[in-house]
Amino acid sequence: MDSSLIQTIVVYALPVVFAITLHEAAHGYVARMLGDNTAYVLGRVSFNPMRHIDPLGTIAIPLLLYFATSGAFMFGYAKPVPVAFGNLRNPRWGSLWVALAGPLCNFVQALVWGVFGVGLAALNIEEPFFTRMAAAGVGINLVLGVLNLFPLPPLDGGRVLTALLPPRPAIMLARLEPYGFFIVMALVLTGTLTKFWLRPLVSLGYDAVTAILTPLVSLF
Repeated sequence: MDSSLIQTIVVYALPVVFAITLHEAAHGYVARMLGDNTAYVLGRVSFNPMRHIDPLGTIAIPLLLYFATSGAFMFGYAKPVPVAFGNLRNPRWGSLWVALAGPLCNFVQALVWGVFGVGLAALNIEEPFFTRMAAAGVGINLVLGVLNLFPLPPLDGGRVLTALLPPRPAIMLARLEPYGFFIVMALVLTGTLTKFWLRPLVSLGYDAVTAILTPLVSLF
């Protein structure tokens, strides 16, 4: 394994681990706010990544996909945070906010990495390792957030859509959950999801991050 590849892995490691694990922690945190203590009792309402890391989904699968696609695509997951939706004070709308918490956390992380990048520039720090890490943090969080918003269970977007639909179509959509992961992976492998969902929405995400950070950049 050459040194440039090792450096690339190290650059992406921290953003990937935090993107995946804090996404899950956010679900548990909002669930607790809305009435369900399941994740809290199990110690999962924590921003400590070690409590959420899944050796397969957080480490092995992202590395495998990175090598298999030459860095073109990377996907991973942490140990899912348990949520008893029936315990929420308002199960229907509570489940919507619990689902949205993960992608929103990723967008906030994208902004934090963006601020980190702006700070490096303001301090005239041109170390490629850190500038690449900042860029990776923005990109990974936008991709993960947008991917999870795809409206198919078990992704967060599927749970959001289920909460918004009338009961009958919501039940029909929920029945797809056992097959959702395989459908999403098929759409990814055929390029359909990337072309019609990921690419345009991630681009909008970059535009939003740029617009929010522009006043900060102008200060320097």
